[in-house]
Amino acid sequence: MRAFFGAFLALSIPGLASAENIVGNEVVIRALDKVTAITEDFTIRVGDSLEYGSLRVDIKHCEKKPPEDIPATWAFVQIFDKRTDGGGELAEPEKIFSGWMLAERPAISALEHPVYDVWVLECKASSGLR
Repeated sequence: MRAFFGAFLALSIPGLASAENIVGNEVVIRALDKVTAITEDFTIRVGDSLEYGSLRVDIKHCEKKPPEDIPATWAFVQIFDKRTDGGGELAEPEKIFSGWMLAERPAISALEHPVYDVWVLECKASSGLR
């Protein structure tokens, strides 16, 4: 009953209902090379890729909550690992991650790789984009 009342209250009082999410056109990610202990931040446009070591990071989509809401940022990311076929020739890259990464809670959906860590920091939107 309390949940119903809370939902009713949020929908009936102006200003309590949240606004639409902001769809971004760039994602800021941080990559860690565990061997060298060096982190780097990269800004990648949605639809583009980043080559980092043996990884290819593809950014498919990102969104964030509007400023008046509790901060939340997420991006749909696919990560491929370039491998060799055992004879020194490059094989087809293996998809090692495909899913939503949450900036505020990176451990919920993280890349598990022996050499690299990758996580989302921010979703940026140009002033003309929603």
